[in-house]
Amino acid sequence: MARHPRLEVLQSMLENGLVPLFYVGEPDIAARVLDACKSAGVRCIEFTNRGDQAHLVFGELVRRCASQPDLILGAGSILDPGTASLYLQLGAEFIVGPALHPEIARTCNRRKVAYVPGCATVSEISAAEELGVEICKIFPGGPVGGPEFVKAVRGPMPWSRLMPTGGVEPTRESVGGWIRAGAACLGMGSNLISKESLAKGDYATIEERCTQVLALIAEARGAG
Repeated sequence: MARHPRLEVLQSMLENGLVPLFYVGEPDIAARVLDACKSAGVRCIEFTNRGDQAHLVFGELVRRCASQPDLILGAGSILDPGTASLYLQLGAEFIVGPALHPEIARTCNRRKVAYVPGCATVSEISAAEELGVEICKIFPGGPVGGPEFVKAVRGPMPWSRLMPTGGVEPTRESVGGWIRAGAACLGMGSNLISKESLAKGDYATIEERCTQVLALIAEARGAG
C-alpha cells in the first residue's frame, strides 16, 4: 500500500519539478542511486520495470525506503494492468507507462495512486485526462516536437500538466526550454543516471547532476 496520499505525490512532482528514472538489477546499487537522488533534493523517483525479476528489486527498495518517509518511489515502464497491480501490491506510490492504457488508469484510481501515462498527441492527452490523469508524460519528448509541442498543447489546453521524458538534457538550454514552454515537471533517465556512473559506482556524479538540474528548474521557473 502506498505510504503517501495521491495528492501529496502529485504535488511533490510538481513542486520538485524532477522525476529521475532508472533501472539496475542489484538492490544495493539501486539503493545507492536512491540515496544520491535524495541527497540532491529529489523526492519522487521512478524505478523502471525493464529487467527480469525487476519487481523483486523494487520490493526490496520499498522495504529499504520504509525508514525514509520523505522518499516517494514509483514504478515505470508499466504497459498492462496486471503488472501495475503487481507493483501496487509491492508498494508503488505512482505508476508510469510509455503509453496510455485505460485499465491501468482504472486500477490506479481504485487504489488512489497516481498514474502518469505516456502521451504523444493532443487526443491521447485529452483521453488520459478524461480518465482522471493529472500529469501526462510526453513521450518521447524530443521526437514528438520538443518544447514547441508542449507550448502548442497548452495554448488551447492550459490546464494540462505535462512531464516531458526523452530528449530532456541536464543543460540550461534544454531544461530552461522545456520549463519556459510550460512543462510542469521533467522526467530524466540516462542523461541523469548514466550507465557509466552506475558501472563505476560514481554516485557523487549522479547527485551532482540531480542538484544541477533542480537548480536549473528553479532558475527557469523564476525567470518565467
